Amino acid sequence: MAAEGGGKEMNEIKTQFTTREGVYKLLTHSEYSRPNRVPFNSQGSNPVKVSFVNVNDQSGNGDRICFNVGRELYFYIYKGVRKAADLSKPIDKRIYKGTQPTCHDFNPLTATAESVSLLVGFSAGQVQLIDPIKKETSKLFNEERLIDKSRVTCVRWVPGSESLFLVAHSSGSMYLYNVENTCGTTAPHYQLLKQGESYAVHTCKSKSARNPLLRWTVGEGALNEFAFSPDGKFLACASQDGFLRVFGFDAAELHGTMKSYFGGLLCVCWSPDGRYIVAGGEDDLVTVWSFSDCRVIARGHGHKSWVSVVAFDHCTTSVEDGDPPAEFSGSDEDFHEQIHFGAGRDRANSAHSRLSKRNSTDSRPVSVTYRFGSVGQDTQLCLWDLTEDILFPHLPLSRTRTHTNVMSATSPPATGQTTTSTTTTTVSTTNPSGTNGKDNVSNSSTSGNPANSLPSTLPRSNSLPHSSAPAGGSTPNSHTGSSSNSSSTKGNSIIDSAFIATGVSKFATLSLHDSRKERHEKDHKRNHSMGHISSKSSDKLNQLSSSRTAKAEVAKTLGTTLCPRMEDVPLLEPLVCKKIAHERLTVLIFLEDCLVTACQEGFVCTWARPGKVGLLSSQNNPANSPSGTVV
Repeated sequence: MAAEGGGKEMNEIKTQFTTREGVYKLLTHSEYSRPNRVPFNSQGSNPVKVSFVNVNDQSGNGDRICFNVGRELYFYIYKGVRKAADLSKPIDKRIYKGTQPTCHDFNPLTATAESVSLLVGFSAGQVQLIDPIKKETSKLFNEERLIDKSRVTCVRWVPGSESLFLVAHSSGSMYLYNVENTCGTTAPHYQLLKQGESYAVHTCKSKSARNPLLRWTVGEGALNEFAFSPDGKFLACASQDGFLRVFGFDAAELHGTMKSYFGGLLCVCWSPDGRYIVAGGEDDLVTVWSFSDCRVIARGHGHKSWVSVVAFDHCTTSVEDGDPPAEFSGSDEDFHEQIHFGAGRDRANSAHSRLSKRNSTDSRPVSVTYRFGSVGQDTQLCLWDLTEDILFPHLPLSRTRTHTNVMSATSPPATGQTTTSTTTTTVSTTNPSGTNGKDNVSNSSTSGNPANSLPSTLPRSNSLPHSSAPAGGSTPNSHTGSSSNSSSTKGNSIIDSAFIATGVSKFATLSLHDSRKERHEKDHKRNHSMGHISSKSSDKLNQLSSSRTAKAEVAKTLGTTLCPRMEDVPLLEPLVCKKIAHERLTVLIFLEDCLVTACQEGFVCTWARPGKVGLLSSQNNPANSPSGTVV
């Protein structure tokens, strides 16, 4: 393993990392897992997921955590950075037979110290409503699997509702339920309500009220995840066919779409102000999409395998417009009044309204930083900063800015091995007329001339330079790519033709000398590809069908607004990119005083924000160090 990825240091599990705010530290005593702390054998199991809720407990310790590991579901008091976790006293524990929990979600509107409403989706297609405080099971939806027999991929309460919830399945369908209605004893009959490009919405035909209220069919293949906008009016869907589709939820109308660079999309999230959507998936990239412009504005390259989770950090996202910087912080009440989002854990204040008032035509000095993170099956955590350089490339600023590095690869030697080199690009934020707001990008060619030496980092970010591969050889632990990088249209056509012919990207995350099949068998097996993909035969068929049509889809969309070429949009580098687990990562949640990650071994880890580590009094007591931790 030491030879892969550049030596022992590259494979070392990190317990802290540094950003401009300070040092984030792993709190080993705040780790949650199964009570025996033994790593879970995750072969064939569904991803570990985590949900939070605040029950407004008078004691000031109102946070609750739920997580699934294999067939088991746990519910604990979450003590975060304040106290060490006590795994011997779960509030509730459930073990299921014949099926496995796949996802879950609390209703923040109904949560109290005496009762919470928790939805749990299962691998066999059912959805259960339970109260882990009262240890009650209220209802079981789709019990006979008459509505949908496929795995539940995502379940969410409809924002602002105490009774409506939405469920997505690997069949590609979503269903709207009401907890007050029954599911009936026969299969539902549907009537078309609305139809559009690659989607349809049906109502359930019934003389009496029954579930589901609506059925959405979206795209082809599994619907892997959906996310409501902060105001609850829009719905973003990430599908296995590689498309991000954004709908007006109440009107069931398609607002806009985006296509991944390659493969399926696995995860999606919204910025705190609802202006931007980030998606990640099988192209190993994070893609930033503008809600108002309905276009890709940036891609992020840092992961070496599929991106499993993306999330915005509400607490670090900031905006400056001539006044002192305003950080997202405040009370739960302020947060719900402004964006009605989440379970009361993430905080926001007046910076949200200032973000909303900001627009791209305003010539006043503007400084905006959106912080988001991603975790992947390569066991790495990446943090990203999205700044005004990327958001407003044509805004007249006082000086020319530079955005993050764009990679160019040298032509491969005759042996088929590849070498890579890093070049930089400069973006002038005062574009001449006739450019339609496009970035003016100058890329160095790879004809042997030295690359232009220009500043290569985003303001206020710590972009990580890429290491060049040794001459005449490739690095076994990372995907390498090759092709010349030219600014001419002809050069781009050659690059994109090569991409279509091989089914992979020319960038370092994807390999030109391996076929798609070889990459799945070698790289993603080593990088812990998701176990749930092979958990059901129907999912296997979906994956095979998707891979067969991938090249045709790329040929149709590459170079369009749905999927711009890599040269057409800025390429972000991660502010932080650290290996933090032994197994693939499946959870990333940003809270006020920490961030939470989880891996497929069943360990839920708490990372204290800068200045918050001292709140845990027992952290420095090595005698209490648990066994089986990820550090």
